[in-house]
Amino acid sequence: MDENEQNWQESANCLGVDPDLFFPERGASTREAKEVCRGCVVRGECLEYALVNGEKFGIWGGLSERERRRLPPDPRDARFDRAILSEVQTLPFRFRNSA
Repeated sequence: MDENEQNWQESANCLGVDPDLFFPERGASTREAKEVCRGCVVRGECLEYALVNGEKFGIWGGLSERERRRLPPDPRDARFDRAILSEVQTLPFRFRNSA
């Protein structure tokens, strides 16, 4: 884990929260985990981490695995921003303009 990766995680709302909350059993509610994510200042970095690293399970950046699968695969695709906005309010994506 590099230093920048650690930095965003140290600012996360979920720091110190039971990780099981973010990996609910199949069919269980994700509402409580998403409430922790709501308003988190590093929500975008969290979602970016999940997308870049292919996280298939759990709540990352306020989105479930099903919600993440609905996103276009390339974050530079114009549809990506629209898809994100349909799932969440606003997220800062540093990587969407990268080469």
